[in-house]
Amino acid sequence: MKTLIIYASHHHGNTEKLVKHMAENYDIELFNAEKEDKVDYDGYDLIGFASGMDFGKFYPQVTDLAEKLPAGKKVFALYTCGMDSSNYGRQIEEIAAHTDCKYLGKFGCKGYDTYGPWKLIGGINKAHPSESEMADACAFYESISK
Repeated sequence: MKTLIIYASHHHGNTEKLVKHMAENYDIELFNAEKEDKVDYDGYDLIGFASGMDFGKFYPQVTDLAEKLPAGKKVFALYTCGMDSSNYGRQIEEIAAHTDCKYLGKFGCKGYDTYGPWKLIGGINKAHPSESEMADACAFYESISK
């Protein structure tokens, strides 16, 4: 199954670290939505959207590209965050439903965060995403890519 992950990772590179680890271990192509704004979805069976969380939402560079999905694609979400919420990933799920794509699920993990008050204490989740979390992301990918 040919896979593309479209990502944006501009805070501390947490999401980029996660998706690059996955791409090193699987036949996954990466598309940095912060460097390019036009993506060719042809030839990909599975498309992931990955981002850090910004007030509970994926970065607009990622969601703008998600909204241009052609119908019938299989889609998943990946995210890193300072503090997790069960609502994270829902944004990609809703876009997938709107574009008549099949949403396969989400994977999220902690990421180093120095936004707002966290900066005053030197940040939270300094060692994240961890090796264990990256292995969990790979296990998630394996479960949906069969």
